[in-house]
Amino acid sequence: MRILWLKTELLHPVDKGGKIRTYNMLKELKRDHHITYLTLDDGTATAGERDSAAEYCHELVAIPHRLREKFTPGFYAELALNLISSQPYAIKKYESATMRREIIERASKGAFDVLVCDFLAPALNVPRDLPCPVVLFQHNVEAMIWKRHYEVQGNPLKKAYLLGQWRKMRSFEGQMCRRFDCVIAVSAEDREQMRQEYSATAVFDVPTGVDTEFFRPRAPEMLDPHNIVFTGSMDWLPNEDAIRYFTEEIMPLIKQEISSVTLTVVGRNPYPGLLELSKRDKSIMVTGRVDDVRPFIEKAAAYVVPLRIGGGTRLKIFEAMAMEKAIVSTTIGAEGLPIRNDEELILADTPAAFASSVVRLLQDQALARSLGQRAAAKVRETFGWHRVAENFAAICENTVNKAAVQTAVEDEGVLVSR
Repeated sequence: MRILWLKTELLHPVDKGGKIRTYNMLKELKRDHHITYLTLDDGTATAGERDSAAEYCHELVAIPHRLREKFTPGFYAELALNLISSQPYAIKKYESATMRREIIERASKGAFDVLVCDFLAPALNVPRDLPCPVVLFQHNVEAMIWKRHYEVQGNPLKKAYLLGQWRKMRSFEGQMCRRFDCVIAVSAEDREQMRQEYSATAVFDVPTGVDTEFFRPRAPEMLDPHNIVFTGSMDWLPNEDAIRYFTEEIMPLIKQEISSVTLTVVGRNPYPGLLELSKRDKSIMVTGRVDDVRPFIEKAAAYVVPLRIGGGTRLKIFEAMAMEKAIVSTTIGAEGLPIRNDEELILADTPAAFASSVVRLLQDQALARSLGQRAAAKVRETFGWHRVAENFAAICENTVNKAAVQTAVEDEGVLVSR
């Protein structure tokens, strides 16, 4: 197949869940299919990061597109203006007439067999009535994330704004799920939610994958028996909320039992409040962006996923599983993954239960080790990227074939009517 892949960012540095999933998927697809990667480009990528696109595509087409820096006067002005827009801000800010024109021009030349819109954000730029099938790759049910933001927000003004964003996102997401020829979700739960809530018919799912060769334990002597770790992009609001929740409500309970416990937060763009907290509290270490998360996971005695907001599936859990780590997660943190409570990880949904589970693992290394080993066996057996990419390609090929049959039937009908 010739695939036109739409995105709103270059993939390097490959430092957050959505990028990791797309990068590994495209690396596998590139072996058997021609990939044109059409993306918006904010101009921050280095020459080396642009050159690295050859790892995941045959052709890179980058459309200049500037975004407002967060927390600036212009950013807040755009938020205010969005009150009168029918589209949510998280979508509207990626609107690009240039991307739309590029798609139309390439489609008119028959340059690709299928268009894949990666995430919901670029969907605003996909023209109607293209001469090829269009596939929406949904890493999350986006409206559900905004609903959860609304539900946990305490500030009345912010809560009112988030209510509006959730409603706009639900409307836009439903329209796109019904409009695209095919939707690919990352879990069966997301697939069913899109079918039920949006009346989408052609919805399929592919599992999340992990590089089981890259994520393997190497140096058990590095283990710090009182260290716990969280990894994730800290400029993603669900991760920020998770760490606020953990440091404010869970960590103090753990310290009552294990005073020497430490938390390492690994991920790009930590929010200012977390940096200030790490200066005041030496038990909390914040790394910012790192080139390799494995040494930090390897050092920890337990891995935590205290998410209260989110959708899709968490790649971070599969990475920790492959590293043979004992994991404590909220149910939301682990949703969509075919893993079992008390078998491959421990689920806990209140501060007291979460803290108790972490304490239990830190005090019982044999339990932590057996939990991690079962988790690693599960993920290595089932969730390598090659199999995931094969499933994804098969869905795209079936969509292309179905469209070709439909076109042939319509053409035959025209000839008969004449």
